[in-house]
Amino acid sequence: MKVELCAASIEAIQIAKKFNIDRIELCQNLEQGGLTPSSGLIQHAFSKNVETHVLIRPRAGGFVYNEAEVDVMMSNIRQSKQLGVSGVVIGALTKEGDIDVITISSMLQEANGMQVTFHRAFDESNDYKKSIDLLIELGVHRILTSGLSMNVDEGFNTLQKMIEYANGRIEIMTGGGVNPTNVKKIIDNIKPDAVHFSGTENVLIDEDSLFSESVLKASESKIKNILKEANR
Repeated sequence: MKVELCAASIEAIQIAKKFNIDRIELCQNLEQGGLTPSSGLIQHAFSKNVETHVLIRPRAGGFVYNEAEVDVMMSNIRQSKQLGVSGVVIGALTKEGDIDVITISSMLQEANGMQVTFHRAFDESNDYKKSIDLLIELGVHRILTSGLSMNVDEGFNTLQKMIEYANGRIEIMTGGGVNPTNVKKIIDNIKPDAVHFSGTENVLIDEDSLFSESVLKASESKIKNILKEANR
């Protein structure tokens, strides 16, 4: 089983390197659910020899995209490939809630040679069995999911059914609310191919600045505890 850290900062990349985490999903703006990171942050992660998979998401909100947004995502995939990252994390749906086959097919062509993860847009799709079969047919490598729920605790039973249905045909990675108290239960009972977590805490940064912000910041102690419980 692999461990993936959702890394949205230089500090998170450093923690991933320190604890020898298998790979990172690199993004920015975790407060909005994660958006595509800057090329500078991608290059920084790559320079640290951390297996890096870049989130391709141009804006917050849902996953039905217009033509201009798709163009931006395609450009971000090309840039990620040029920078030499290991993979990209994508997702797009139709207005009806199905996998957007046309958009995902185009993204997969652009990402040829890289691993591809379908992100939690999956949890808003209509029929998980149909979606799994379709993503396998398209050639996606893995799915990040909370079991069609807001978090892994709520989607626990569905995640078990997904693993059974996938039957090794595509990787199922559990993510969304993974923490020190539930990670061992997830590993033992769901038996996912990977677990995904950010290990963040809400902190106020630059308190004395006019531009002080409350952000989700990677917590080394929390990440360490999740890894400890995962390996227990």
